[in-house]
Order: sequence, then C-alpha cells, then structure tokens
Amino acid sequence: MSISSFVKSNPRTKKVALWMLMPINDNKPRLWVRLFLNPLKHKRGKRAKIRRRVRMDVFPFNAFTLGRASIIEDFATINNGVGDVHIGDKTIIGLGNVIIGPVSIGNDVMLAQHVVVSGLNHGYEDTSIPPKEQGVVCRQITISDGVWIGANSVVTSGVTIGKQAVIGAGSVVTKDVPAFSVAVGNPAKVIKRFNFETQRWERL
Repeated sequence: MSISSFVKSNPRTKKVALWMLMPINDNKPRLWVRLFLNPLKHKRGKRAKIRRRVRMDVFPFNAFTLGRASIIEDFATINNGVGDVHIGDKTIIGLGNVIIGPVSIGNDVMLAQHVVVSGLNHGYEDTSIPPKEQGVVCRQITISDGVWIGANSVVTSGVTIGKQAVIGAGSVVTKDVPAFSVAVGNPAKVIKRFNFETQRWERL
C-alpha cells in the first residue's frame, strides 16, 4: 500500500496530514508547502507567468500544470484541492478568474475578466445540516484549444467546451458547447456555428 493510499484510508492520519498542509478554517496551503513541496510537484512551462497577486491555493496531493508562455493575471484564484488543474500553452487566465478543479484548459485559450470555472458542487440534499458541511461532488470540466470565454461568465461542473468555441460575456454554461460555435445567455445556448463550406459564421 502506498503512503497516499494509507493516508486516505485512515481518517485520523488524513486529518493530521491535512492539518500539516493547511491551517484549520483556511483553504490556503501553509508557507512550507508553497515554498518547498509545490515547486517539486507542480510543473510550469518556459515563459509562463503567474502575477504576484494571484491566490494559488494549490496542494501537492493533486496536479497543477501551467503550459509554455501562459499567464495567470492578478486577483485570479487557482484551487486544485478537490481535483487536478491543467492549463495548456499560450493561454490567458484573466483578471479575477476563479479556477477550481478538476479542470483541463487547452492551448491558446482566452478567459476574459471575472470568469468562474468550477468543477466542484456542494451537496445540499440533507436539510438537517448546512451545505458547507455536506460532501462535495466533483465533475471534470474540459475547455478545448482556442476557446474564448467572455467576461463574467460561469462554467459549471461536468461541462466540455469544444475547440474554437466562443462564450458570450455574462453567460452561464451548464451544458456541453460544440466546437466552432458561439453560445450566449443564462443558461447558455448555441446561436451560431461556423460553416466550413461557406467559411462563414452562420446564425442558427
């Protein structure tokens, strides 16, 4: 049995391990984790940039990768506490974005300001306790290459956005969006698709 499996299977050991990684009532990793463990575990490509005011709530027990020449702008939050976060090459994570795993973002993706991409949902079924004390459900989000997501949009858990799709500003994406399409609204609906025969974007 691996050390990781042993810790996860033993509640008392898991509690102690989590306390060593982050303080009680705080989702930020301890300083020693940020300085010593994370640089060994997580990968950052050449010329990738993380601005000084980014909140990096990343832990060594899940993956975090940032591709070549990608950038995470100020006031963004990256959290891999409940799932891996992978960001591809030449991708822009805009001002004030929130990325909560499990999330995979491709190459040449552009996320504008204040976009929320969260693979996590809190349980709420048991009305005898508040949702924050119930378990979480995590479903993978996949954002393919060349996607552009407009400002103030939300991408919910389990969604896949296809290659070169465009999400209009202020949209709430609750279902998959096909490649080479434009989706807008709350909930987001596809309003245009690219016609490869005519080489034009056409309204549906």
